[in-house]
Amino acid sequence: MFEGWDAVALARAQFAFTMSFHIVFPAFSIGLASYLAVLEARWLLTGREVFLNLFNYWLKIFAVAFGMGVVSGIVMAYQFGTNWSVFADRTGPVIGPLMAYEVLTAFFLEAGFLGVMLFGLKRVGPRLHFLATLMVAIGTLISAFWILSSNSWMQTPTGYAVNADGQFVPVDWLKVIFNPSFPYRLVHMVLAAYLTTALVVGAVGAFHLLRDPHLAGPRVMFSMAMWMATLVAPIQILAGDQHGLNTLEHQPVKIMGMEGHYQSHPDGAPLILFGLPDQQEGRVKYALEIPRMGSLILKHWPYAPMPGLDTVPRENWPPVPITFWSFRIMVGMGFLMFGLGLFSLWCRWRRTLFDSRLLHVFAVLMGPAGFIAVLAGWITTETGRQPFTVYNLLRTAESASPLAAPAVGSSLLAFVIAYFVVYAAGLTYLLRLMAQPPHPGEAGPPHEMPTRTAGITPAIEGVIQ
Repeated sequence: MFEGWDAVALARAQFAFTMSFHIVFPAFSIGLASYLAVLEARWLLTGREVFLNLFNYWLKIFAVAFGMGVVSGIVMAYQFGTNWSVFADRTGPVIGPLMAYEVLTAFFLEAGFLGVMLFGLKRVGPRLHFLATLMVAIGTLISAFWILSSNSWMQTPTGYAVNADGQFVPVDWLKVIFNPSFPYRLVHMVLAAYLTTALVVGAVGAFHLLRDPHLAGPRVMFSMAMWMATLVAPIQILAGDQHGLNTLEHQPVKIMGMEGHYQSHPDGAPLILFGLPDQQEGRVKYALEIPRMGSLILKHWPYAPMPGLDTVPRENWPPVPITFWSFRIMVGMGFLMFGLGLFSLWCRWRRTLFDSRLLHVFAVLMGPAGFIAVLAGWITTETGRQPFTVYNLLRTAESASPLAAPAVGSSLLAFVIAYFVVYAAGLTYLLRLMAQPPHPGEAGPPHEMPTRTAGITPAIEGVIQ
């Protein structure tokens, strides 16, 4: 069936497919764990039942999303031994310990407290239960720390040496962990997770307010979500700008792909808003651009020279059309989030936050925007560093296992069928939970629910694709 297909391309497609399913769940779980901690803290401080009802309501959704993230993360890890064994061998001395640190810190912390968080409120008391909720939330952030450190090292490798066997070995762990792009990626991803959760919470609250604007639970969750969007969206735009400047310094070819700069611009580069990048001809067709704005944004001077892909060997070009458009989708989602925050702030000032149907419809439509932005950002990051798995050091074509295309294609086909069946059922159940509003006396997860889903352990964010 797959004769004549490229095994490396199939392996990349498989990793991209499974990663696309996986990444949305950790992003949602990171933000939702922190939101649950805030809800429980507010309940303990105020004694208001509405916060406990919301906690129990979102705890059930968290349990399902958390479990789906765990299952998809396990699949991600297996692929390094099946489709990417050369990569695993060459980078194992660096990546392996970082993954072990994630297990020893985040996994054990989450595993130790998740059961108490899900089922222990009436058994251990509210204060100890809040500690368990807080530990799970901290565990998700620690997990993100190690995963993003691993991925960032592959984007901007430092603190390593290459031994006689061609393996990357650490010589300075601080430089490996805190590599040049890591702080920017960590901030950008955590803020993205918080915004993703805020938009889902806001969409659910708005959905129920459209039915009945007097429901206490939806009013509280919607107000909290809109505050998050109002405050965090502009911070995320600033963080993204700083991340872009860091990328320009350490991965300039990625910036060329993101901006569509096939040609060098010695007197200032334009900002190409839209167009059709043509990889074969090496130009952006039908470009809608603002003269010299690209240099102003990236170099803070409109006449700053900007090199283009014409200075890079063609075999080192990233796939510009994908990188170009995924970047614009991510930025577009970011500005829509900013607009939603401003609109909600205006409605709050006019005391129509819970009555404006236009705002509620906007919020419902923005529910999936965080997931779209996370996926688009991941695609931008990972396709922009191609054709390398370790930037400028290890090519993707050299990282794959020596497998025939039919073997990789068969596993890809099996993943596609299994994922669409299993995750369609899981997402349907999540949407059914969200379709019901929180009620007074909202119960938490039933005690007979399985507890063997401890540990988020998201796989390395986009290691290969």
